Amino acid sequence: MKTTEDFNMVNAYIPGRATLEPGTEAMIGRRNALLGPAYRLMYEHPLHIVRGEGAWLIDPQGRRYLDAYNNVTSLGHCHPTVTEAICRQVRTLATNTRYLHDSILELAERLLASVPGTDLAHLMLTCTGSEANDLAYRIAQVRTGGTGVIVTDTAYHGITDAVSKFSPSLGASVDLGAHVRMVPAPRQYHAGGADLSERFTRDVEAAIADLKRHGIRPAALIVDSVFTSDGILPNAPGFLKGAVEAMQRAGGVFIADEVQPGFGRTGEHLWGFQRHGVRPDIVTMGKPMGNGQPIAGLLATADVLAEFGRNSRYFNTFAGNTVSCAAALAVLDAIEQERLVANAAAVGRVLYDGIAALARRHEAIGDVRGVGLFVGVELVSDRHARTPNRALTSLVVNKMREKGVLLSACATGHNVLKIRPPLVLSAQQAAMVIAALDESLSEAR
Repeated sequence: MKTTEDFNMVNAYIPGRATLEPGTEAMIGRRNALLGPAYRLMYEHPLHIVRGEGAWLIDPQGRRYLDAYNNVTSLGHCHPTVTEAICRQVRTLATNTRYLHDSILELAERLLASVPGTDLAHLMLTCTGSEANDLAYRIAQVRTGGTGVIVTDTAYHGITDAVSKFSPSLGASVDLGAHVRMVPAPRQYHAGGADLSERFTRDVEAAIADLKRHGIRPAALIVDSVFTSDGILPNAPGFLKGAVEAMQRAGGVFIADEVQPGFGRTGEHLWGFQRHGVRPDIVTMGKPMGNGQPIAGLLATADVLAEFGRNSRYFNTFAGNTVSCAAALAVLDAIEQERLVANAAAVGRVLYDGIAALARRHEAIGDVRGVGLFVGVELVSDRHARTPNRALTSLVVNKMREKGVLLSACATGHNVLKIRPPLVLSAQQAAMVIAALDESLSEAR
C-alpha cells in the first residue's frame, strides 16, 4: 500500500505536517471541498499568490518570492510585450483555424525558420504540451504502423491517457503501456566513466529489439533533450545522435520534446535538440510558447505528416486561436529583441559557477550540472557512494521557500534540486538563489 509520502512530490504540502495560519487552513479546506482530492499544493507552507512581475511572485501581504522554477511563463510573469499583444488581439478578434487569418501563418513561418538544417515543414497547434505529445504519437503510429514507444526511466511527457502511459515519472500508480520500453537516463554522475553516447545508443537498440521480439513495431523514441524529469542531464552535445539514428533505421520516428528545453532555455540555440546535431521527425512544444497563454504545438516533416493529413481529420477548437497566436508571436519578438538566449547563457553561467563553488563547502552537494538557465543540484548523504538524500532535498526546497526563493526537485531519487528560472533572470537575482541555497544547506546541516 502506498503511503502519502510515496504519493506526493518531494516538495508537496502534506496535511497535518505543518502548523498553518487559520486563514490559510480555511482556504485549503475550501479548495479541497470545491476541487476534490486529486490536486496538489507545493511546499509545506503553501503559497497564496496574487500578482506576478518578471521573475517575482507576490503574496497578499506584498512579500516577493523569486520564482526560480516556473517554465510556463518562461519570459517572466506578466511580460509586457506578451500581455499587450494579448489585450490588443482580444479587443479585435478571437476566432479559430476554420477561418483564414495572417497570424497563424506568420507564426508557422517564424517557427519553421528557427529550425534550419532540418526537414521540418509544417506546424500544427494544440493548447498544451500534453496535447502536442498526444498528437505527435498519433502521427507516429500512422506513419510507422507501429505502437512501440521508447522513453527514459523517469521521463515526463504529459497527462493524456495515451501520453501518461509513457510518462514514468507520474509514478507507480499510473501504469505504463505494454507497448512502452524504458531505457536508463544518461546519468553521467552515476556512469562510472562510461561513454554515455555509446551506452544510450546500445540501450535504445536493445529496447527496439525487445519490442520487435514481442511483436510490437517501433513507432517512436521521445526524449526531452535535457532530460529534465530524469534529473537535468545536459551531457555532452551530440551524444543523442546514435540513439536517434538507431530508431530512424528501425522505421520509427524521433520526437524531440521541447516543452522544457525549448525557446532558448539552453542559452545555445532556440531548441534543445539543436545541440545534438540530430534531425527530428517531430518537435513538440508547450505553454512557454505563449508565456502561459494556452498555446502549444508541433513541427513535423512533410513525409511524416503526409498520410496522417490525408486520412485523419484534425481540429482543435481553441488551438491556434488568434489571441494565442498573438501571444506566441510576441514571445518570439521578446526573445529576439531582449536577446534572451544570450541572457540565458550569461546568467546561467553565473548561476552554475556560484552553485558549483558552494560544493567546496557543502558535502551534501554531490553534483552540479546544467546548461543555460537550467541547473540541477544533486544532493547526497554520502559523496563516495553517491547516495540520494531525498529528506535533505525536501528540507532545502522548503527552507528556500521561507527565504523567498522558489524551486522544486526531480529525478528518480527525488534528490535533485530543479532550478529553472524565467529567461529574464538577472545576475543579481541569480546571486540571490546562490545565497539562499548556501544558507539553506548550512541550516539543514
